[in-house]
Amino acid sequence: MSPRTWDEADFSARPSKHGSRPRTKIRPEHRAAERAMVVGVDRGRYTLLAGMAESGEGGAEHLLLAMRARELGRSRIVCGDRVDIVGDTSGDPGALARIVRIAERSTVLRRTADDTDPFERIVVANADQLVIVTALADPEPRPRMIDRCVVAAFEAGMSALLCLTKADLADPGPIEALYRPVGVDAVVTRRSDAGEILPLDEVRARLAGLTSVLVGHSGVGKSTLVNALVPDAARTVGRVNDVTGRGRQTSTSAVALRLPAQPGRDGDPGWVIDTPGIRSFGLAHVTTDTILAAFDDLAEVAEECPRGCTHLADAPDCALDAWITAGVPLGGHEAGRRAARVDSVRRLLTSR
Repeated sequence: MSPRTWDEADFSARPSKHGSRPRTKIRPEHRAAERAMVVGVDRGRYTLLAGMAESGEGGAEHLLLAMRARELGRSRIVCGDRVDIVGDTSGDPGALARIVRIAERSTVLRRTADDTDPFERIVVANADQLVIVTALADPEPRPRMIDRCVVAAFEAGMSALLCLTKADLADPGPIEALYRPVGVDAVVTRRSDAGEILPLDEVRARLAGLTSVLVGHSGVGKSTLVNALVPDAARTVGRVNDVTGRGRQTSTSAVALRLPAQPGRDGDPGWVIDTPGIRSFGLAHVTTDTILAAFDDLAEVAEECPRGCTHLADAPDCALDAWITAGVPLGGHEAGRRAARVDSVRRLLTSR
């Protein structure tokens, strides 16, 4: 059999599915992008508030829906983020914008699943204050959880505020006394006979002009408080299980809500970010030095400690022990104040 002779007609080239032109690494600058704030996250879609005065766009505020641009990769977008958007930013039904940049964050509140999990989960961004909502009864307060939230707030560069609910059922004094030495103030609410949350004016005063994140385990009255502060929020309210003493989680995602303006009060009324109820607050990303850095006076004293000092009560030659009585009369008020402060900080260190 004679060998076959091949020519051009016997060859067919299949086009590459990726095309013949190499993919460029140059990305558009999006100079005309608009600035917006993330107010809600739901399964890969982001609800944004555009046209804010701080963005400099000068347009009317409006809500819109957006998706993540491919160039952002796996960068996490969370409630409170300021982002740059392009595409259809009108907010009309069916419109979908695209998030192309995340602005630099002023604060980042993080947590981990537990104290051994290296994966950090960003809860919210650009918040000023962490409001730890805790019921005084039904369910019982959990000081160790509060400690962890306080540590996370200090690590994020945020202030911490205790919001003690259900004061009609128990005395708030003992819990307030636990956190007063570390500079954590408390605001107390109760239910009236008509079922209203009182006093709301004091709570609003502590939130005014700030972006506040509300955290707390299920059943403490967090969603009830949000509904009282923002009447049109319509956050779902759960109840406490009679057997386990724990609340049923009702909020499933974080959402940012602007507080309504109050008659006779000028200025920004502030924002609240409601988060889902938490069961645990891991602090694997927090170090001892990070906690101490939140307390200028104690951080300076701790510099005199031996290398590797844990600063706990059983630590040998810890400088914090000597500071309690240094230069003050034994048994005096100042010595008692210092001792309470050191004990509280050591409790926070133990929580880590």
